[in-house]
Amino acid sequence: MYGLVLVLVIETIGVSIMLAPYPAVHLVMLLADLYTVLLALGLHAAAVTRPHTVGPGGLRIRRGARLDLHLPLDLIVSARHDLRFPDANKSEDGVLTVAVASQTSVTIELAHPVTAVSLLGRRTEVHTIRCHADEPRAAVAAIKTLLPTGN
Repeated sequence: MYGLVLVLVIETIGVSIMLAPYPAVHLVMLLADLYTVLLALGLHAAAVTRPHTVGPGGLRIRRGARLDLHLPLDLIVSARHDLRFPDANKSEDGVLTVAVASQTSVTIELAHPVTAVSLLGRRTEVHTIRCHADEPRAAVAAIKTLLPTGN
């Protein structure tokens, strides 16, 4: 993400130099470019400050401010390390995919479907959740140690 921000800053400087002779266009493009840089930093901040969490209270699956799904531990049937590169244009019924960099690394199977509600209120019934974790094996181990059935 920082690489993208660097490229955006370089692009902002380059466009600013090219449009210097045209003050009105220069100002509009400068504001648009600065907004884009701030938006990229904001997306990164949302991902870093709102990670997935696991604890005695359950598992929380998050996607920035757009998704916050709380799963009680007794709802989880299994968790496994499962590296996938899902197609963003295809979606499976009953599967919630929370990919980072177009990949997921943990698959969680649920005892029965739950409703995932997005930021804008879209509801989806899911029985399987695929998400990404920086350390997927450690995340799966943490989930398994907290499961009531010891799966």
